[in-house]
Formats: sequence, structure tokens, C-alpha cells
Amino acid sequence: MASPTERAACGPVPLLCRPDALGRPVGLADVDAVRLEEVLATDFAEYRRRRLPSWMDPTPVPVPEGVEPWPHDPGPPFERWPGLAPQVPAGALDPTPEEAAASLLARLVGTGGFELDECRLVLVPARRGSDALASIGWSAEAPLPLLCALLRSWEDRFGAQVVAVFGSELHVSVARPPVEAEHADLLALEHLLSTANNIVDDPPTPFPEYAMDLVGRTSWSFWWD
Repeated sequence: MASPTERAACGPVPLLCRPDALGRPVGLADVDAVRLEEVLATDFAEYRRRRLPSWMDPTPVPVPEGVEPWPHDPGPPFERWPGLAPQVPAGALDPTPEEAAASLLARLVGTGGFELDECRLVLVPARRGSDALASIGWSAEAPLPLLCALLRSWEDRFGAQVVAVFGSELHVSVARPPVEAEHADLLALEHLLSTANNIVDDPPTPFPEYAMDLVGRTSWSFWWD
């Protein structure tokens, strides 16, 4: 049986992108096969094993002359996978996912960046918005089955919608962002485990700072090399 999100979606999914974003579609069976919590728990254990020495060592990382030293990152405040951030219920004053997506699209177009003259608004045949990247075979280095599984979950829990892809950048609108700091910590860990480079490595934003910025934030952006 279709989920409420799937039933609410009718017709193709609009997506702002450049033609070079289109690649070989990923079968939705690959997305269906992702056991999200199991995968994230395993990934976090390995990520923490590799990163723990740097989290425990406050010594500044050497940087080139004239470059501001990177702030120390203490890492996530968890020793093991803590579970997904809880769903945020829709309130009477919250925008619909479609309204939040339209607002983000207007902001992106208003900036005039991203070589918008090369972009097109494409209609993607997908059963739900979070499957759009799999359907177009987005050509970035992102792990598409895992990313689409995360996007499905974010769509259900936060009213998230994929709005645009520019090269290796992904922009997502959020109708119901978390408003509690402890929930933002959980969500930030999910973002980190998406493997996006802007969260994992560049810029080197300390985890607590990144998580705090997610409180009430109505758009998320990610990029991969």
C-alpha cells in the first residue's frame, strides 16, 4: 500500500537542474533494499572509529600561512548510533511541502547564481519526490541508493522535498524542521552519514555548530566532489 506521501504526490516531480545532471537511472529496488537504520548504524561505527583520534585531540590542524586555523571539531556527542531524529508533526501554521519547495526555488532563482541560464525545470517521472534523483540517475558522486533512502525518510518526517541539483550540489526544502537542539543533533548525524563533503570535510564546521544551525532551518544543501 502506498504511503501518505506517495498518495499525495500526483504527476511528475519538478526538479531544477542542468542537462549534465542526467545519468543512468538507479532502480528503485536498490533504494527499497536499503535498511536505513542498519546501514547508518554500521556506517557511524566505522566513521567514529576513523575520526575519534582527531575528535579527542584539540591540537589545531596545520594550515597554510595566512589561512585562519580550523576550529576543533569534537564530533557527534554519541558513542553508538542513537537512532533517527523524530518526526516533526505538521502544525496549523506550517507551510505544506509544496509551499516550502516553491519558496526555496524562488530564493535560488533570485540569487541569479548556479549558471541558471543553463538550467531547466524538468518533470521527472517518479512515484515520490525523494525518488527523483534515482530516476534521473543524478551524475554526482553521491551514493544514490542511500541518499534516496534518506530523502524518503526526511520527506516523511520533515516534509523535505528535492528542489534543485547544480552539478554536484543538492538543495532540499524543509517544511517542518526540528526545533529541539537534541533532535537537531540526531538529524545532523544523518546529514553527516550521507557522505556529503560539505558536512564531512569542507568547510570543517564543528559538529555542534552544524547541528545548531539546523534548528528551524527550512532548507538544506549538500555537495559531493
